[in-house]
Amino acid sequence: MSRRVVITGMGIYSCIGKNLEEVKRSLYEGKSGISVDPMRKAYGYRSPLTGVVERPQLKGMLDRRLRVGLAEEGEYAYMATLEALRTAGIDIDYLDKNEVGIFYGNDSSAKAVIDAHSVVVEKRDTALLGSGAIFQSMNSTITMNLSTIFKLRGVNMTISAACASGSHAIGLGYLFIRQGLQDVVLCGGAQETNHYSMGSFDALSAFSMRVDEPAKASRPFDAGRDGLVPSGGGASLILEEYDHALKRGATIYAEVTGYGFSSNGAHISQPSNAGCAVAMERALADAGIAAADIDYVNAHATSTPQGDMSEAVAIDCVFGASRPLISSTKSMTGHECWMAGASEIIYSTLMMQSSFVAPNINFENPDEYSCKLNIAAKTVEKNIDLLLSNSFGFGGTNSALVVKKYK
Repeated sequence: MSRRVVITGMGIYSCIGKNLEEVKRSLYEGKSGISVDPMRKAYGYRSPLTGVVERPQLKGMLDRRLRVGLAEEGEYAYMATLEALRTAGIDIDYLDKNEVGIFYGNDSSAKAVIDAHSVVVEKRDTALLGSGAIFQSMNSTITMNLSTIFKLRGVNMTISAACASGSHAIGLGYLFIRQGLQDVVLCGGAQETNHYSMGSFDALSAFSMRVDEPAKASRPFDAGRDGLVPSGGGASLILEEYDHALKRGATIYAEVTGYGFSSNGAHISQPSNAGCAVAMERALADAGIAAADIDYVNAHATSTPQGDMSEAVAIDCVFGASRPLISSTKSMTGHECWMAGASEIIYSTLMMQSSFVAPNINFENPDEYSCKLNIAAKTVEKNIDLLLSNSFGFGGTNSALVVKKYK
């Protein structure tokens, strides 16, 4: 059995917008969501740069009994899921009467763990942690909370795969629907942005030090790049079997047609252009298309010297003959980590719907590898029928997704 898988709902809560319309405008205008976080300065970060995401005020929106188990990243995921369900035309009555699954990417819940530790150190009594501590601190915090809040009764799994988590979550949702195991799956990724969440990355000197120019700090593929900028938020998609979507009269935004994956099997933190290429080639093969059919590549490129170089080599290897337009939306958002693979499918789908390619801002001077790529330094008006989105993570996990315009 091989069934078609379509996107019928999307929701986004990020540093460049708190809903689809705001985000689409920011993408088109090349607007950065990056600034300086004073808390990071005080905490001891080398680089206080981050994508600034406003915490939602859930009081009055969600019962306190349900709020207490939500960590920060869970709040972002909740807001994104509200919009995804609304755009999919799915309400509580539908969720009560139908089975919906969830695959969501998340690979940390640092603040919840540190907050709980601080209480015990101060009070010397674990009974004072409160009932929500365990549900906030587990890696599966998002799936356990969203499945409870929205009464989801299908497959229920958290995907912890570093910065490819959100992409793999969509890939698994796609496979489950294609194989007839589910009809509807909520997929996505979320990332906390508090000052506890990225200290260990800062310790690796992975972050940009361009503190005086926050909006210019994230510069994927540019020869002057000096590190990534951490960011976060929440991104949710409703994946659905094609005939099921038609039957209930859902709006179809796009179709997922290919998923590719690989593991580098080598260094724990250094990327591999060979592993990246394998994931892309598998996604193309799964979609039954050639590299020349792709109109746009949303690159993983995080603005690190080594990572961008490896991906540029891999993209040139796979797409060198056809040279599709390429941009990294991380130039605007920073690196949304566990969320990025999901948010970038939403960003790319918004571009596909409105026939433009968002710019790779701050791309001023190519290096010897990126000069071979067709990088969009400014917004380009372009019809996109097929796109590929890359996501790569620590430990050598690689994911690539192919999305097709629905006509």
